[in-house]
Amino acid sequence: MHGMNLRNGRVSEVGRIYMITSVTHNRLPHFATTQAARTLIGELIQAQASGLADTLAYVVMPDHFHWLMQLGSKESLSAVVQRIKSRSTRSLRAAGHSAGWQRGFHDHAVREEEDLVQLARYIVANPLRAGLAKSVRDYPHWDAIWLP
Repeated sequence: MHGMNLRNGRVSEVGRIYMITSVTHNRLPHFATTQAARTLIGELIQAQASGLADTLAYVVMPDHFHWLMQLGSKESLSAVVQRIKSRSTRSLRAAGHSAGWQRGFHDHAVREEEDLVQLARYIVANPLRAGLAKSVRDYPHWDAIWLP
């Protein structure tokens, strides 16, 4: 039921920048392998290539991902995130990996006064806070348009 509560009041605005977080089912580390993480990253890249969203920053963690994106005009926010989750699940299962997501996702509509570079730094530093790497350079599953 918690996932349903997250959808209450959700707004989907074309051109709006959102910070998205989605968690795997039971927080299982489905994205702990490079192949699995790259599968999810491929779906983020495909969403951009399809004009669904412009990716500003992301990080794929073993049991969740964070995505700073600007929503395109083709689909709603919920439809875009659902597409990422369903396509990554199908791809991973086809490759013999277990996969699944918790229902729903968390979104934060970024306000104009918020510093996008700071949000991107927060996202890509997630592996440091989780103890998965000592430096962002040591963690391979992230990208941001502002950071080398």
